[in-house]
Amino acid sequence: MWGGNLTTVNPLDEPRLHRDADPVLASEPDDAVAVPPVVGAFAAGRPVKAVWRNTLGGLTFEVGVRPDHCFVKWSPRSSGIDLGAEIARLEWAGRFTSVPRIVGHGSDDDASWMISEPLPGDNAVTTRWKADPATAVAAMGEGLRALHEALPVEGCPFDWSLESRLRWTRQAARLGLLDPSRWHEEHQGLGIDGALALLAEPPDLDRVVVCHGDSCAPNTLIGEDGRWCGHVDLGTMGTADRWADLAVASWSTAWNYGPGWEVVLLDAYGIAPDAERTRYYRLLWDLGP
Repeated sequence: MWGGNLTTVNPLDEPRLHRDADPVLASEPDDAVAVPPVVGAFAAGRPVKAVWRNTLGGLTFEVGVRPDHCFVKWSPRSSGIDLGAEIARLEWAGRFTSVPRIVGHGSDDDASWMISEPLPGDNAVTTRWKADPATAVAAMGEGLRALHEALPVEGCPFDWSLESRLRWTRQAARLGLLDPSRWHEEHQGLGIDGALALLAEPPDLDRVVVCHGDSCAPNTLIGEDGRWCGHVDLGTMGTADRWADLAVASWSTAWNYGPGWEVVLLDAYGIAPDAERTRYYRLLWDLGP
């Protein structure tokens, strides 16, 4: 039950049109959550708490009581989330930086799941850090820079390049799977044709790094000292222009802490604002993988 291979989902076959970091829907659950039987069986009587729910029906549970605890990430088949891809990325990235260590995984007809050891710290959108955005946002920027510096581009087996993402987006458009009503309000008025036209004219590359792939605030962990101490949710990690991460990380500061924090994140990263690249990569993020 706790081992074996996970089914690989090709993102070109099952486009994902939403993000775990959606500013409205993805969050710590504030209502009762039914514990899937497989998670309950693994817990074997230990306390189980749902700590995160994404926009596609996936759930993350904390099992046990700190410090003797672990996390179970559970994704229904209907989500299209490829936990096998995330496991491979975590195992590779763990050689270079602080990410969760996978200690078990499995799948059945209904869902797939993975079990990870805890890292120190808490995510950047807990009550404590939302009340101290200056510290949280600085930690996000410093942590993202550290991640980009630590992960080696040469030899990275994972791709999140502009070219691959544009292929995905164009195919999703041909299949009728893009829905502007689900985009951020600043992009909805473009319509599908307008958005694709803008994406057809990308900015020049700045610097290729191994990007996190989902660099929103909840995926940075912050320690007691207020410094970043790890990253989670690396399911789309891969080589790309660093602005693919920076555009989304800075955008997420507004979702989670309110306006005025984008430049703080960029300062902590050590880079000047770039309006053109920011606009482009936010649009690409909104439309596709």
